[in-house]
Formats: sequence, structure tokens, C-alpha cells
Amino acid sequence: MLRFITWAAFGEAAVILLIAYYCAVGSVHFRKEIRMLIQKWTRRISLFLLTTIGLEASLKAQTADGNNGINQANTMVRSYFDASTQLLYAVGAIVGLYGAFRVFSLWNNHHRDEAKSAAMAWFGSCIFLVVVASVIRSFFGV
Repeated sequence: MLRFITWAAFGEAAVILLIAYYCAVGSVHFRKEIRMLIQKWTRRISLFLLTTIGLEASLKAQTADGNNGINQANTMVRSYFDASTQLLYAVGAIVGLYGAFRVFSLWNNHHRDEAKSAAMAWFGSCIFLVVVASVIRSFFGV
């Protein structure tokens, strides 16, 4: 009867027994630490399980046709793109104003070399924000 057991099945059983042995030995030697970890993580694990059960129930309540949801998400994301582009331009303007003030203060404090590198960095970041918004708009056809 032992002829029918393959080496893969034997190795799998040996690995499972080895893992069980080390778990048993570890639980004996580190029972205080394990108890402290269980007490520490009990609340988090229970919250995770409750959240998972709630998500599972809400997922079962959805219809089987996911195409409608994907199309709705697509239209929602495309409708937000104009506002997010304007937000990127506003962030670029704020970063540009702060960078201009920083470069101006460095230049007036006679740190000319630092002012030149700071001007390049701030100007480059503003250009990057504007270019990213334009490239994404043209790439995705929004």
C-alpha cells in the first residue's frame, strides 16, 4: 500500500507535520508573548471580521451584472476630471507663488547659487503639474 504514495504527497505531509511541530513548540515557549499579542489584536481582528462580514453581505446584495457599475464609475471619473485638472492648476499656482517667494528671499539674502537651483526646481515642478494635467487629458481623451 505504501507504493501508491508519491514523493510529492510524502513531502507535503512532512512539511505540514513540521509546521505543526514548530507551532506547538513555539506556543509552549512563547505563550506569554502570544497571550499578550492576542489581547492586543483581539479588538482589531473582531473589527476586521465584522467589516468583512458586512462587505460580504453588501456584495451579495448587488446584481450579477457588473457592466453597469463599471460604466457608471467610468462616467463619474470622467466627470471629475475637469475639476481635478483645475485643482492641479491651482496647486501649481500655489506652489509657484511659494517657490517665487522662496527664490526671492534666497536672492535677497545673497545666496545666488542656491537661488538659481531653487528657481529651476520650483519652475520645473510647476511646469510638471501643468504638463501632467494636459498629457492625461489628451492621453485618455477626456
